[in-house]
Amino acid sequence: MANFSKSNVPQFSVDVYQNEYLPEGGREVNAIVTVTSTGGGTVGSAVAAPHLYSPGQGPDAAVAIMVDCSGSMDYPPTKMRNARDATAAAIDTLRDGVHFAVIGGTHIAKEVYPGGGALAVADSRTRDQAKQALRKLSAGGGTAIGTWLRLADRLLSSADVSIRHGIVLTDGRNEHEAPEDLKAALDSCAGRFTCDARGVGTDWEVKEVTGIASALLGTADIVADPANLAADFTKMMETAMGKEVADVALRLWTPVGTAIKFVKQVAPRVEELTDRRTEAGPRAGDYPTGSWGDESRDYHVCVEVPTANVGQEMLAARVSLVVPQPDGSTQNLGAQGLVKAVWTDDMVASTSINPQVAHYTGQAELAEVIQQGLDLRKSGDVDGATAKLGRAVQLASVSGNADTAKLLAKVVDVVDAAAGTVRLKAKVAEADEMTLETRSTKTVRVKK
Repeated sequence: MANFSKSNVPQFSVDVYQNEYLPEGGREVNAIVTVTSTGGGTVGSAVAAPHLYSPGQGPDAAVAIMVDCSGSMDYPPTKMRNARDATAAAIDTLRDGVHFAVIGGTHIAKEVYPGGGALAVADSRTRDQAKQALRKLSAGGGTAIGTWLRLADRLLSSADVSIRHGIVLTDGRNEHEAPEDLKAALDSCAGRFTCDARGVGTDWEVKEVTGIASALLGTADIVADPANLAADFTKMMETAMGKEVADVALRLWTPVGTAIKFVKQVAPRVEELTDRRTEAGPRAGDYPTGSWGDESRDYHVCVEVPTANVGQEMLAARVSLVVPQPDGSTQNLGAQGLVKAVWTDDMVASTSINPQVAHYTGQAELAEVIQQGLDLRKSGDVDGATAKLGRAVQLASVSGNADTAKLLAKVVDVVDAAAGTVRLKAKVAEADEMTLETRSTKTVRVKK
């Protein structure tokens, strides 16, 4: 729960991009809502010199690092050492005054540091103690990530802080608990803390790792080579230290007769938010967006409006940003955007698609066809996989998504990118296929 004075809060702004013109009888309004947070003032300096913070300077935060200690972390033996080094690097990146804990995860969750159901407060002494405790980490046992998350939730909720964040590292499949147990753990942790998830090596399940990050509004990625873990953990923790406002919700108010068809984040990655709505009074609903530092994100909002005659216009939706307060009320962050509908008989006006909407519709389709193509490839449907991944190559090319295009080129031979003509590669490195799947939801921003 955030509770703050105006002075230390970033300023939020909302911009709406849409074609508001509908043909007679038209009912669907699409808009891209860009939310930007600026001027919090801690992000750059936190990264440059994390220990120069006095406890009161940055936002109050608590972090739990969950390290896989299952038996497979011993193969190769360097993997566990890399995980220890990465966790130590993350601990070094903690700001003074931040509460933290390290959890060792197997088929059960163990408190590695500080222990006793408590959180430590970061300073030079506790950072050193935590790094000493990491030396005791050894591999052995199974994997039940739900138990790790539940322990992290208990520890994080013991601190009276505004930002709560977790980091999960796993190298294997979640084999020692039922899928519904992991889902129940994610459901109980959702909205209580955000969490980044990383899969190391290639023996883990992409949909499990991305599912954890998605449910807890964090990022997911692959670290195929364990030697790269320390750099990745440092970057993740720097980003976490830059977050300043937690639990920000996108509030959509709609007039009588209108309905929200869907809400999805479309940049920096695609994240479906439609089903996460919580009611917020008459005709208003809140969609969770997690924690914010200095950053900008884009959301695609689709509204169904009642039919109207040519010349009529209406407000289709009002967008604002709110954060919950300890007393159960919400604080409005002061930014607002309007989604409008105007009915016209001008065919050119009513049929032109707003460039932002067109771009992100393509990016959402790109993420979808990559997933479908890889699933078809795994099931042996060569023709189906070729068609879907060809469409992905075409969409990546049109939208200038060079990163995704590069990842696709490791899975297919591109004959003609513009036409989407490709051939499946006979041999694909497992890490390349998993990287494409894990990063398929990353998008490029439209050039404004």
